[in-house]
Amino acid sequence: MMKVLIVDDSKIMRQIVMRTLRQAGFTCEVTEAADGKQALESIRIAPPDLVLSDWNMPELTGIELLKTLRSEGNPVKLGFVTTEGTAEMRARATSEGALFLIAKPFTPDHFRTALGAYL
Repeated sequence: MMKVLIVDDSKIMRQIVMRTLRQAGFTCEVTEAADGKQALESIRIAPPDLVLSDWNMPELTGIELLKTLRSEGNPVKLGFVTTEGTAEMRARATSEGALFLIAKPFTPDHFRTALGAYL
């Protein structure tokens, strides 16, 4: 079973992401983190198969989380599920090693398209 870590400072958004994963047909073991700092600790202890992270969070933003992981040589797969998806953000996400950026509002189809190759 694939392990997915959902990182978002909004519990409601974490639940929406979980529900959308199920609606998209993905069966995964899901863990949650409320910010990038919690996520980093969780990933260091038990790396998931995929991290779905918000961009703007307290403590450690999604992009800071990604940069920290990469600077530690951690190749964990990470994609963003976030409110904004500007061209600049997409370019930065890709250049830092993110697999995709899904902007809200999203649908199960968006998840199938973006995550299909990884889950």
